[in-house]
Amino acid sequence: MLLNKIISLQRNPANIRNLCILAHVDHGKTTLADCLVASNGIISSRLAGKLRYLDSREDEQIRGITMKSSAISLHYSHGDQEYLLNLIDSPGHVDFSSEVSTAVRLCDGAVVVVDAVEGVCPQTQVVLRQAWLENIRPVLVINKIDRLVVELKLTSQEAYTHLKKILEQVNAVTGTLFTSKVLEERAEKEEEKEKEGEKPSGDQVYDWSAGLEEVDDSHLYFSPDQGNVVFASAIDGWGFSIRQFAHIYSERMGIKKEVLLKTLWGDFYLNMKAKRIMKGAQAKGKKPLFVQLVLDNIWSLYDAVVIRRDKEKVEKVVTSLGVKVMARDSRHSDPKVLLSAICSQWLPVSQAVLSMVCEKLPSPLEMAAERVEKLMSVGARRFDSLPEQTQHLKTAFLQCSSEEKAPVIVFVSKMFAVDLCVCVCSCRGAQTHKLKTCPPTLSRLINMQRTRTDLVSLSANMENLTLKDSKPEEEEEPKETFVAFARVYSGVVRRGQRVFVLGPKYDPAQGLSTLPEGCSASDDVSEIPHLSCCSMENLYLLMGRELEELQEVPAGNVLGIGGLEEYVLKSATLSTAPACPPFTPLNFEATPIVRVAIEPKHPSEMPKLVRGMRLLNQADPCAEVLIQETGEHVLVTAGEVHLQRCLDDLRDRFAKIEISASEPIIPFRETVVRPPKVDMVNEELGKQQKVAIIHQVKEEASQGRSSDTLHLDSSGLVTLTTPNRLATVGIRAIPLPQEVTRLLESSSEVIRTLEQVNMSLREGKSLDISVRTLEAISDLKAQLESLLQGRKWRNAVERIWAFGPRRYGPNILLNSVEGYQRPSVWQCLSRGDKASEATALRDFDNSIISGFQLAALSGPMCEEPLMGVCFSVERWDVQSTAPPQHQDSVEDDSTDHEATAESNMEGSSETSVAASSDCYGPVSGQLIAAVKEACRHAFQAQPQRLMAAMYTCEIMATADVLGRVYGVLGKREGRVLHEEMKEGTDMFIIKAVLPVAESFGFADEIRKRTSGLASPQLVFSHWEVISSDPYWVPTTEEEYLHFGEKADSENQALKYMNAVRRRKGLYVEEKIVEHAEKQRTLGKNK
Repeated sequence: MLLNKIISLQRNPANIRNLCILAHVDHGKTTLADCLVASNGIISSRLAGKLRYLDSREDEQIRGITMKSSAISLHYSHGDQEYLLNLIDSPGHVDFSSEVSTAVRLCDGAVVVVDAVEGVCPQTQVVLRQAWLENIRPVLVINKIDRLVVELKLTSQEAYTHLKKILEQVNAVTGTLFTSKVLEERAEKEEEKEKEGEKPSGDQVYDWSAGLEEVDDSHLYFSPDQGNVVFASAIDGWGFSIRQFAHIYSERMGIKKEVLLKTLWGDFYLNMKAKRIMKGAQAKGKKPLFVQLVLDNIWSLYDAVVIRRDKEKVEKVVTSLGVKVMARDSRHSDPKVLLSAICSQWLPVSQAVLSMVCEKLPSPLEMAAERVEKLMSVGARRFDSLPEQTQHLKTAFLQCSSEEKAPVIVFVSKMFAVDLCVCVCSCRGAQTHKLKTCPPTLSRLINMQRTRTDLVSLSANMENLTLKDSKPEEEEEPKETFVAFARVYSGVVRRGQRVFVLGPKYDPAQGLSTLPEGCSASDDVSEIPHLSCCSMENLYLLMGRELEELQEVPAGNVLGIGGLEEYVLKSATLSTAPACPPFTPLNFEATPIVRVAIEPKHPSEMPKLVRGMRLLNQADPCAEVLIQETGEHVLVTAGEVHLQRCLDDLRDRFAKIEISASEPIIPFRETVVRPPKVDMVNEELGKQQKVAIIHQVKEEASQGRSSDTLHLDSSGLVTLTTPNRLATVGIRAIPLPQEVTRLLESSSEVIRTLEQVNMSLREGKSLDISVRTLEAISDLKAQLESLLQGRKWRNAVERIWAFGPRRYGPNILLNSVEGYQRPSVWQCLSRGDKASEATALRDFDNSIISGFQLAALSGPMCEEPLMGVCFSVERWDVQSTAPPQHQDSVEDDSTDHEATAESNMEGSSETSVAASSDCYGPVSGQLIAAVKEACRHAFQAQPQRLMAAMYTCEIMATADVLGRVYGVLGKREGRVLHEEMKEGTDMFIIKAVLPVAESFGFADEIRKRTSGLASPQLVFSHWEVISSDPYWVPTTEEEYLHFGEKADSENQALKYMNAVRRRKGLYVEEKIVEHAEKQRTLGKNK
């Protein structure tokens, strides 16, 4: 019956609500979802909160946290209207924030849940920002209000003040997001005016707040009187909005409902003598209406049922409320059972939340035009620059039409794995595919509600499965299939229908120009890049742990699609119109940073591991699978919990073999810093000692090298000649300012686009660049110019040769060669100038870049990528190549090498004929190697440092365990940034930074040391230079006195460096004691 009702409601998009539940971890999302699911009779209301129905994985049930977003369709009658609610429950743990992104993209609204005790937590801010970025409308549920009574033992008046503060915190986050958006728009308008020539007068001062005053933001904020806030305790089954109490009291007190709606929340009180509602409760010391009429009743109920267990009072309350309580509930030893029985009838939480959802959240028909444009504008493209046919599709989005002519547009946000060991209930007419089940005890609770026929068919299927399993391995079919988690934005999706699969780099303009008009997905499109065709074999209605098969799905609905595993990796856009652009990529808050190398226990099972890792990569939106140069299979995840889940999935579901995972591979970066001004005991370094150190470095660098090929001068310039004596390069390493490094790291996408544009220009192709891309490139150039100030950086931005590693990293190659004017990397900004096109590249220019890329990819300390280093090429001499038979004579004749090189500097065009014939010959290869070696030696001539990846760590802890938290942080090289006490509670919020290398087991240790009273949230933040020098040895008398001759105290940087070198099989300089003897004292034998 429910299935038929849902199918009929799918055709009316005005009454569809697509919503997700968002919150910080352990704030009660899944318990609230249970209450909403119970309202449809899918599970018993007694099991709501205990069953956690949408947590279908075994590890989710064991850990008690949600790890993947799962959807369910619910039916709700509100007034005379019937609504279809596509509800998606999402995780709150920071490691799984990518699952939140996949859920948010498919929704039009969100229910944000906040714990009444903990208030706004780090992940609450993250999910509010994700909702804001996707332009979806949020409503608020303040959950766990029972904790204010039972745990904090607040009075109703104190609770009211506490709830007001929480509302202010949530609204402050929303206000910040809104303000930044308004100021951005205002700044853009001012820039446009300046471009149009409307220059403001010199004395004018901009008032940025003027933009904020003009825009109406009242609808953005959460306020109970607007009806977008519900107060609840999902575990006890109750929840209410102001509207419900306004309805109750308007009948009892004879006050208009509209008046009560405006005054029940706020500084209003009831004057009993005048029988009027007055303002100024706080000033006059009166109880606010919300306390008097709402909270006092709930507090007295908790007092009677839970705290005092007063049977007489409970009976009076039950009679006055007019609810029926079963005898077994009233006799139950746990008072919460009786409380839940009373509250779930008096103030059912499902009614309050679902009514608010139907009234306040938009339907698919109300999608904002701004959101549509944002979805269709990929990368740097503007909506206006898209082809005309593509822009016409905007109306199809806004109309959400299910007509025959409407183009089908579907977005797949993720692929999720489903077991093929399915329970096919053929007697129902539709097939019900069971997902991975939860622990047996919980399964039994669900199975109670099944019919006997279900159990008979289940046992028959299990017999079939055991027979199938007994077949030899070769014939064994894959046990996992993939279902796409998707939403239909336009048209009607039918089973077996063929559609275009649009890759993230698909260009609709290219597709339209190549394909004939009226081309359908059944035609051959093999020649068009990033475009393929597929058929949607199965359509499913997502019902939590079950999948109900459907024949067609109209626009505005969330659905599952089978048969796409060969065509879609993680997310994709599907359409019947080739004019449709791919949607913008999902915004992932978590960065994959934790790497482990994986290998099978038995080498013969390697093919199974490779297949399993491919399936895992497809099933997890955030996990990455790589094969390193060493041949290792590496899994990259967002954190420790995420890593554990991925390994369990690989072991039990995808590969189904025994695997061994290495210790986490910690990423480091190598950099250089300015020479320190003080030594390790804070004594000022003298000039004589500086000179001595440089000479020492020079001697070390030239060890094992012939002096005629490598030269290092006292200023740090390294000059290296190739073995065939045909080329000489002089390179100096300079540390980049920290701000420049951060800018380059954050602008990697812009630099990558810049590199693609330059490559096209070098190849002579014409490339249509959008205005937004050019603006982004010009902004990057302007920012670099403002940050690279001073004598040594004069004109440096124009002289940038390349970025690296991989041509878009945070390192720079600078052209300081006298007389060599190569085309600028910023040439796309001045394409109109003829002068910029006149300059030509010298031969082997690319070899210099390739050598730099190799050097930047693996540094000399431990073969890790470089970061924040500028290599300045100050000399580059190339001789013309000699014929092969005279090669020896060229090598012997090294005396006049310099003179020839100088003459070649002046006229490189003369040598180009001879050199071009050998463009990829020995000279090119030797020059690449020489540049790489010169960069490495120049790097070693400067003070070297390691950079560690850092987590931002937020910990909520009580005052009792604060010392223990600090102890664990100190032991693991953590650094506390600040701590503050949460108002109205005894909780402290500690913000710290912690090296990723020290973070493994950190959460478990914190929980053990604090008896579970503190739990950290770790999010990757930045890279930080480790201050200690890994190569440091004592040189001054003070250092000898302080550290001893061996200086064998713990050197953190050296420890990390040696660990990486050992893992990579590089030489590690360490003393190994082979024959240790017990020390004996002369005085007494011990």
